Amino acid sequence: MTLQQLEYLVAADRLQHFGRAAQACNVAQPTLSAMLQKLEAELGVKLFDRSARSVRTTDIGQKVVLMAKRTLQAAEGLKQVVQEETHQLGGTFRLGILPTIAPYLLPRFFPQLAHQIPQLDLRVTELKSSALKQALTDGDIDAAILADVEGLEGFNKQTLFYEQFMAYVAEGDALFNLGSIRTFDLRHESLWLLDEGHCFRDQLVRFCSLESAAPSRRCYTLGSIETFMRMVEAGQGVTFIPELALQQLSASQRKLVRPFALPIPTRQVILITPLHFVRTSITDMLAERIRQCVPREMLKLNNTEQRV
Repeated sequence: MTLQQLEYLVAADRLQHFGRAAQACNVAQPTLSAMLQKLEAELGVKLFDRSARSVRTTDIGQKVVLMAKRTLQAAEGLKQVVQEETHQLGGTFRLGILPTIAPYLLPRFFPQLAHQIPQLDLRVTELKSSALKQALTDGDIDAAILADVEGLEGFNKQTLFYEQFMAYVAEGDALFNLGSIRTFDLRHESLWLLDEGHCFRDQLVRFCSLESAAPSRRCYTLGSIETFMRMVEAGQGVTFIPELALQQLSASQRKLVRPFALPIPTRQVILITPLHFVRTSITDMLAERIRQCVPREMLKLNNTEQRV
């Protein structure tokens, strides 16, 4: 029995398909199938029910998969201890990040990091807050960048920066003529909001009391901030953008931005890891790189901002 066989086993269980599992493991399907058959022969049990369409893990196979995951996590932990003790900034590091943070933050540090530390294989996955927490708990990622919300007591946390919310208003909208936006002003607006489960939406809904205003407004839900921005630019409604997005806007786009009236809703962006995470050299380095790449005024909460 080898760690490679266990990796193949876990992938086949997760994807329920040998072909996709082989692709995920960067190996030919016949090789993966042969290795799993060899594992079954060694253990003397059938791990999968095979059909023409899919693969299903047997009852005893599920128990073996659970143990395989624990074994792989222990093996990875062993490597991490050695890398940390020898001060290596190399190997694979899996970073999860919110979709409402990734497009505005990653371009600021990721290309430079890849160039300056080529031995570090930084793999990034975009997930919502709940999925990031679960991925950390399951050992699928090493660290996560997200907005501070309730329910993160079981993780190590480092504050990276504080980010204001901004309104993005269509030129023909009544709010376009205002210098700043009050939550009261949003009652009768056509709002483009992310779907439920995005903490960016949840924090805005809570701060602006949008739930109580629901009967008097039209609320549209789609997929991304960028899509909503295009709708606003086409002359329809209001959406909201994070402060870092301002750096990527053209002069014509900046004319559509309106700040909130005081106090300004602000989210605390943090880096979290499991409580007993070993490779703190990498997370400390990442945190410092990120703080260096954002405007200095975003590094602390000022008295005009209200944390949401």
